Amino acid sequence: MKLKSIKGGMFLLIFLLIAVNFLASKYHTRIDLTAEKRFTLSSPTVRLLDTLKGKLSVEVFLKGNYPSGFKKLGNTTNELLAEFREIAGQKLQFRFISPDETMPGTEITYGDTLSGMGMYPINLTSQLKEGQQQQLVYPFALVHYNDATLPVSLYQGKTPLINFQELNSAEAMLEYRFADAIYKLSRTTKPLVAFATGNGEPMDISVYDMVENVLKPNYNLVTFNLAAQPSVPAEINTIVIVKPTAVFTDIQKLKLDQFVMRGGHLLMFIDRLNAEMDSLQVKNEVIAFDRELQLNDLLFKYGARINPDLVMDLQCDYLPFDVNGNGQFELLPWNYFPVLEAGVNNPVTKNLGFIAGRFVNSIDTVEAENIKKTILLSSSANSRKIQTPALISGRENVNAPEDVKFNIQHIPVAVLLEGSFASLYANRLTQSMNDSLKAAQLSYLPKGTATSKIIVAGDGDMVLNSVIKNQPMPMGMNPFTFGSQREFPFANKDFFISCLEYLVNESGLNEAKNKEYVVRLLDTKKVNENRLNWQLINIVLPVALMVIFGFLFQLMRRKKYSR
Repeated sequence: MKLKSIKGGMFLLIFLLIAVNFLASKYHTRIDLTAEKRFTLSSPTVRLLDTLKGKLSVEVFLKGNYPSGFKKLGNTTNELLAEFREIAGQKLQFRFISPDETMPGTEITYGDTLSGMGMYPINLTSQLKEGQQQQLVYPFALVHYNDATLPVSLYQGKTPLINFQELNSAEAMLEYRFADAIYKLSRTTKPLVAFATGNGEPMDISVYDMVENVLKPNYNLVTFNLAAQPSVPAEINTIVIVKPTAVFTDIQKLKLDQFVMRGGHLLMFIDRLNAEMDSLQVKNEVIAFDRELQLNDLLFKYGARINPDLVMDLQCDYLPFDVNGNGQFELLPWNYFPVLEAGVNNPVTKNLGFIAGRFVNSIDTVEAENIKKTILLSSSANSRKIQTPALISGRENVNAPEDVKFNIQHIPVAVLLEGSFASLYANRLTQSMNDSLKAAQLSYLPKGTATSKIIVAGDGDMVLNSVIKNQPMPMGMNPFTFGSQREFPFANKDFFISCLEYLVNESGLNEAKNKEYVVRLLDTKKVNENRLNWQLINIVLPVALMVIFGFLFQLMRRKKYSR
């Protein structure tokens, strides 16, 4: 009877263990004890994953013998996608792939394919005990859903050297970047975005990367001629204005004004000055002068002013110069091409890398009632402004710049304006303007009926791509440093995408951008000094405790049953 009861108890215990494990696999929860809620997904992300209809797969290209910083980034990516799968279930699958692996049935490596898709590697310099090591790292992922694919950039470092603060920022942005890609792939309708024409905007290969790789895949794109169309259709969410060169008439500005009054958004990259690289390359000099676009009054009313000056910066990009006059060119810093810094306290530019500028104008904010103003981009702490008209000559680089003149810190060059705007034409509507509104069957609005957003940048070239041998390059890539040790992947495209998403995206995913990961670095000196002690505590001590426990258990068992 006693033996039967023991067997029954054993079977009951086994059954309970199996049942508990089965229920735990189906129904479980976790408690996030980190101060910054590192392992807690934002509510919009959870809702997005809950509503997935089809199968979602993710390929991450961080598999390899990378330095500790990128290993940590890979581990964090793995943990995040595991969290995603907790919500989405078996609808979401992911795997890690080495860029050196060949694609099935081909001799092409994944790395070559990624480069062909415009996802170029970081030529990483890592410090080892033996010295410095050069390594190509592809910090990218591909998200596949409903026969469509979107790339995700996992790291937006500002330098080729490993920076733990930047890696930490990249980890903080992982949730947003993956959730944003999933949102774009799963939404049933795309926002309608208009590319403005009619005022000399570029329509050639220089807008290829912007149009073909950003606008067309992610939005319903239309061109809108401000000169020809009677009004802006209500279906348009955002108008993108890039480097206009012709004067804006009052009728054209009225169309933009009333579009904003009705809740529309504007994304404007404006070169107030005429200063082009073509003249500099041919004549080795260029005269920068005001284009007289007649946009000053409209922007001033909304709370911003693009100044007729040029920003020069000691933190700048490179250009080739014939220093000795013998036809041998040397890459030298060119202060008229400032490397701009992104603001850290706003959801548009948070955790973005450096932005490459080309003959950039400064921007001032001015008083505008109930309008919130946020500086998005600025120069470095060592910059200056020069007034125009001005003669810019390549011969300036014969001598090193006088650092003492670069004494202005963080000159604003891009600003975000948000709020209910007041119309520029209140109490000054002309008869021709009234006729224009009647022809479009619109009534004039002196005040905004909804919250609008306007982003203004004082550089039109910022979002254009260079061309090498009739082939477009990625946005922000310097053609003169391409393939050299000076090559650097600037974040111009990321900035353009982030601006657009902030204007058009109503999903609330920007909440995920607010995460802050606190860097808690170990003291390397103390780690090396106490390495053996910690190895003994972490490896030997647990084994020793198990041996001691086993010995005591056997001793007590023998003592009990020997009686």
